[in-house]
Amino acid sequence: MNNPTPTAGQPGYSRAQFGDLQPDGGTGGGEVSLDLILDVGVNVALEVGRTRITVRELLQLTQGSILELDRLAGEPLDVLVNGVRIARGEVVVVNEKFGIRLIEVVSPSERMERVNAMRKRMEALTAGFEERIHNDGSERRMPYRLFRPTKAGAGKAPLVLYLHGSGGLGDDNKKQINGGNMFGSRLFALPETQQRFPCYVVAPQTSFGWIRYDVERTPGGSRPNPVAGFGEGARRVMEIISALQKEFPIDEKRIYVMGNSMGGGGTWHLLAHQPGFFAAGVPVAGGRTSDAVSNLVKVPLWNFHGDADQTVPVEVSRQRIAALRKAGGSPLYTEYPGVGHNAIEWAFSEPALVDWLFAQRR
Repeated sequence: MNNPTPTAGQPGYSRAQFGDLQPDGGTGGGEVSLDLILDVGVNVALEVGRTRITVRELLQLTQGSILELDRLAGEPLDVLVNGVRIARGEVVVVNEKFGIRLIEVVSPSERMERVNAMRKRMEALTAGFEERIHNDGSERRMPYRLFRPTKAGAGKAPLVLYLHGSGGLGDDNKKQINGGNMFGSRLFALPETQQRFPCYVVAPQTSFGWIRYDVERTPGGSRPNPVAGFGEGARRVMEIISALQKEFPIDEKRIYVMGNSMGGGGTWHLLAHQPGFFAAGVPVAGGRTSDAVSNLVKVPLWNFHGDADQTVPVEVSRQRIAALRKAGGSPLYTEYPGVGHNAIEWAFSEPALVDWLFAQRR
């Protein structure tokens, strides 16, 4: 049963208030701006139950036929958002219309079951990422992986750029789509995502970082200090995108950038130095950069961080978001209480993320 979006001020309706997700199932009191997604449409459905019948039985159905479902009378019904169960509820009548009263919200443990299920499915997608190498004529080359839309006849398609964290540093053309980088690189290659939003996914790999540092960053080395200027890694990423735009029918109004940790910092960096190029950005636990946020005021941005992060302190994100809001921006910020540096698993399993992203256009 589809539940239409209520009109503001319509009698009998009130806006539901949702708190931050806590590991113990409670809610936090941190400030979360929902401005960027309040008008993004999501399909809310109430699933009464399911059954399986043969084609013969289907053809024999007539008016008055009764199908026995797999749910017991009185059992809570599943509430789905974009096909993902977020709660259980019961049917109520509001102003002569059916509604849903939530009586059980999905717990963090169930959320992690979804994360683990997604991980298993993502592991099977490696073959779909073509190995490539960008060569600008210098001695230093940049490997990258490319996933092409699986839906035929899609025409111009969006491009999703994923920047890996420090665990992906190197030149093996593997680490940037594996391990902790699996969720960021493969979410958009999942069959259900490609069916609804056919898109290209590009995952470059750097051995020296995305931004500029006082000394060169190396795999396994210490974390150097960021300095002003456009990073060499970021410059090469833009060259890769430019080459792909010449080779494939990419929608220039829907190019998105996202990244985790070092790549989250790279996301902020690219958005700051390439104003007007990207349609939206999704930084997760982004590392420090020397960039100002003034160029990001009009950029749709959803930032994620765990407040128990011991690698990149959550204060880095808090300060960025505060500065961006002070400058007039309206970023969406989700902070996960009790979550450490693995916030990417939580962020990229958010049911609304995919719809929010592809609703953004430059």
